[in-house]
Amino acid sequence: MSFPVGRSRLARRLLWGLWALGAVALAAWCIQFSGAPWRTALMGVVLALAAHAAWVASRLGEGARLHWDGAHWSCDGSVRLADAGVTVHLDLQSLVLIRLCEPGGRAMWLWLERSSDPARWLDLRRALYSAAPSGAGQGVVQP
Repeated sequence: MSFPVGRSRLARRLLWGLWALGAVALAAWCIQFSGAPWRTALMGVVLALAAHAAWVASRLGEGARLHWDGAHWSCDGSVRLADAGVTVHLDLQSLVLIRLCEPGGRAMWLWLERSSDPARWLDLRRALYSAAPSGAGQGVVQP
């Protein structure tokens, strides 16, 4: 089973929506408690760092391809992982955030979106939640 991974429009909207909520909360806080200017400057820096983190997170796994051979997961693209286990961290039905982790400790986070390959989406979901055959090593680790 193979599934393309690219920029996720849904993940980008979700992350930027959360960032916008934080920006509104910060603006309200600044208006309500306009005390020390260093606090406002510190919150501005935190907001800028959060924007950078949202931008980086929205580009996770860009141009990669996820593979399942029945026992192990692998990913090719800008960063290659082989014989990895997968953990599902967020499942919004048409958008899934997973973490691939090799036995040696290297890990990669990926946003998987239904629109990348609608015909293979249910196959991917079944593979994510199916147990690996006995003795096959790492399969899905549920949080």
